[in-house]
Amino acid sequence: MKTYNIAVIPGDGIGGEVIDAGLHVLRAAAEVYGFEVSTEHLPWGCTYYLEHGEMMPAGGIDTLAGADAIYLGAVGWPTVPDHVSLWELLLPIRQTFAQYANVRPVRLLPGLEGRIKGKGPEHINFVCVRENSEGEYSGVGGRVHRSFPQELAIQTDVFTRAGVERVMRFSFELARTRRNKVTSATKSNAGRYAFVFWDEIHAEVAQDYPDVETEKWHIDALAARFVTHPETLDVVVASNLFGDILTDLGGAIQGSLGNAASANLSPEHVGPSMFEPVHGSAPDIQGQGIANPIGSIWAGSMMLDHLGETEAARAVMAGIETLTARGETLTRDLGGQASTMDVANAIARTVREVEVGA
Repeated sequence: MKTYNIAVIPGDGIGGEVIDAGLHVLRAAAEVYGFEVSTEHLPWGCTYYLEHGEMMPAGGIDTLAGADAIYLGAVGWPTVPDHVSLWELLLPIRQTFAQYANVRPVRLLPGLEGRIKGKGPEHINFVCVRENSEGEYSGVGGRVHRSFPQELAIQTDVFTRAGVERVMRFSFELARTRRNKVTSATKSNAGRYAFVFWDEIHAEVAQDYPDVETEKWHIDALAARFVTHPETLDVVVASNLFGDILTDLGGAIQGSLGNAASANLSPEHVGPSMFEPVHGSAPDIQGQGIANPIGSIWAGSMMLDHLGETEAARAVMAGIETLTARGETLTRDLGGQASTMDVANAIARTVREVEVGA
């Protein structure tokens, strides 16, 4: 029987709660589809930082390198600066393992009411691919003359031909499995170096995919289009910062940020890929058992698909869709009163029922 070794980083706030829910569903799928999930829980994050002065121990990356995948809850805490939690845990993982394709589905699930009047599940169903390793998150820059009137801060975006081209090709290949359309997010009217470069590579790569329709939109106009015409989108490819901003808007139009899932993929398998919900640690509701675990469970489905357990991944998604379509077991952000584990239990039951044909 195949065993998958999963490095689990519950993180902070509600991260542990939604990860427990996700693991409950993953184990149900493993039981039904004939594989095993072995987990190593790693207590890294802001709580670890407050105790040890670092987000993860020395050698943490080496620990992760032996895993088949990484399952992350959420990272962040009010007393730890956001740049510390990002630069000392998440970005080292993404960059070390070349997780350059951050895939975030934007889909209004059946039975849910979105926030856009007149737009239902048939209108909101696309995928954002965020370049995940460079761009605005490259960390090039600095500050001088601190605390003086002439204090200066410089932040430099870094776009490489290799980095942009590989995420473009990934997006076009993904579009071929969907509805054959790629929309590129740009700002080349103002970013006359980095984003003109981005546009040029987009146009070059598009020539190798004559069967895929393609277009480019300035980021401001595209943000509006997410709200006005989401049905015109299929695969949206964006730089690191643009993709980050757009997908929070995506979470809003799909009913709740708690529904949004994310896969940090290493397409060349340089190391394990990492799967997580998009939402943050939400310390204001920690411990209340009311966090929405759909994003975490959906990310678990994406992890199963990446590991080659396609049928199990589909069963988990079917479980999520059945849950939302019925509308009986929803958390408060979706208008219900169910607990985090109520949702996980309901989805796990459906995963088992799908196999036996119930």
